[in-house]
Order: sequence, then C-alpha cells, then structure tokens
Amino acid sequence: MKALYCQQNSPGEEMTFVFQERENLPPTRDNDVKVQVRACALSWIDTKLLSEIKLGKELLPVGREISGVVLEVGRKVTFFQPDDEVVGILPLDSEESGLCEVILVHEHYLVRKPEKVCWVEAAGAVRDGVRAYTALHYLSQVSPGKTVLVMDGASPFGTIAIQLAQHRGAKVISTAYSLEDKQYLERLRPPVEGIRQPLVARVIDVSNGKIDLAESCLEETGGLGVDIVLDAGVKLYSAEDESTSKSQLLPHKHDIITLLGVGGHWITTEKNLQLDPPDSHSLFLKGATVSFLNDEIWNLSNIQQGKYLYTHLRRYNGEIIK
Repeated sequence: MKALYCQQNSPGEEMTFVFQERENLPPTRDNDVKVQVRACALSWIDTKLLSEIKLGKELLPVGREISGVVLEVGRKVTFFQPDDEVVGILPLDSEESGLCEVILVHEHYLVRKPEKVCWVEAAGAVRDGVRAYTALHYLSQVSPGKTVLVMDGASPFGTIAIQLAQHRGAKVISTAYSLEDKQYLERLRPPVEGIRQPLVARVIDVSNGKIDLAESCLEETGGLGVDIVLDAGVKLYSAEDESTSKSQLLPHKHDIITLLGVGGHWITTEKNLQLDPPDSHSLFLKGATVSFLNDEIWNLSNIQQGKYLYTHLRRYNGEIIK
C-alpha cells in the first residue's frame, strides 16, 4: 500500500513528492479508528510552522483533510462503529498521509460525515469551514445586525465565511480581485426557495487599484464603519515595496483601521503584522480588537478540535448553532 509524502532538503528549496510503500498497518490501538479513505484534500504544507514547533522531519505526509468509511475501531472508541461515514483533519504531528487507501486516526480527529455532503465536498470544505467558523464565532462573535467585511470573498474561505455571516443575520460586504470574482459574488444567493436577495450587500471591485476601500465601506455603513473585518492579508509597506501584483491590491493596514467601526473586530491572517504606536492608538480610541487567525491553533488541542469539527459539521446538516 502506497502513501504520498514530500521532502524539502533545505529552507527555500522546492519540495519533491514521493510515493512510499507502506508496511501493513499496526494493530488498532484502544482509541484508534481505521478508515478507508474515499477523498482527501490537498492543502498547503507549512514547513516553517512545523519547524518552529519542532515537528519538522525528512518526510512530511501529504493530505490531512480526509473523508471515508470506518473499517474497524479500538476497544475504547465510543463515537464510531464500523461502516460509519466520517470526515476529519489529521493532526500536525501525524505520521499518516491522507493520500493512502487505509489510515489509522485517533477518534478525536473525526466526526460523522453528514448524509447531505458527498465525500469530495466533505474533505474539501472542512478546513476552510472550520477557519471561517473560528473567525466569525469564536474570535468576533458575529450576530444579527452586524456588518462584516470579507476580503477576497470569491476564495474558498471567503465564500464559506460569507454564507456563515449571512446565516447569522449579518450584513456582508466583500472585495473582488477580478471581474469574474465580482460576478461570482453578485450571483450568490441563499439556498432558500423564493429568496432572491444576494448574500453580499455590496461587492467592491479592487482589481484596478483605484477604488478607496475605506471610503467605500464607510459610505455603505453611513460613516459608522464595519463591525468585523476578515482580511486575506494586508499591505504592510508602500506600494513600490510590494513584490507581487496581487499583494499590491491588498488594503493597507491603515485602511483597515480607518474602516473599522467602534468596538469592531479585525481578524487577520497576516502573521507578520506590525502596528505602529499611532495604529495602536487609533484602535484604542475605537475600543477595537485585533485577533490572529492561525489555521492550526485549534488543531493543537484535541478538545478544541473536536468542538470546532462538531459544530461545523452540524451546520452541514442544517442545524442552528448558537
């Protein structure tokens, strides 16, 4: 049985991918679940993070978001039984590659797959779904009447965040990086018959670099500013210092602070965000907060991961999570 791994001999070097022939799986331990993999998503392997938390190794398993069927369970497993359909995310320290026919997973890293969701959708959406739910529910406490700005709303993360925010009764504004993205966002509609109102109240096309994002958001909110910002990265320096065309389209950190309302929440994915004293003072005057959305922080705790996976997957079944 083969499994896919990657290796990087030195920092900055291009990764190489190799198939490794695996020996027979070890006996199923007390809390293990043996899963026949039906679908596996390919997500970015953050070698720098793995190195920082001392999990770097010569061969890194590829594919951590999986869906499949339970073949066997350990004697202390309480949540699953053979033939259950499951979905989950393998932990950072996993030796298992999701791109394999059969794997062993601790039961804490799995939840039952909803019947309404196919194998591919379950594996493909679980990571961005958990990220979006973490940002909106745990980090910013989205609620009815709030205004949420979702940057790059046409991305997988952005699309799920828009739907979750609208489901909680929030008004959504989003940015688009191309005409195609703008048209896609304008076509988004709730999955409810008879409701034709778009999910996004206003789509701001920033592809030409001429639109003032802060001015547009303040205009849309009557000068009050938005309550929650989910960024997709921010511009830390002047335009001439940015290396890629897409990074030049990102908003400057000062623009985010300007468009943020009183008591607002800025959820950022920018790991190197630097706030100067004037920036901090502006946030202080607004009573606003900045939270970092680390993709893996919930994954470092079995309890937190189980909670996030459980609440997120219940949403697949149409349940209301408060």
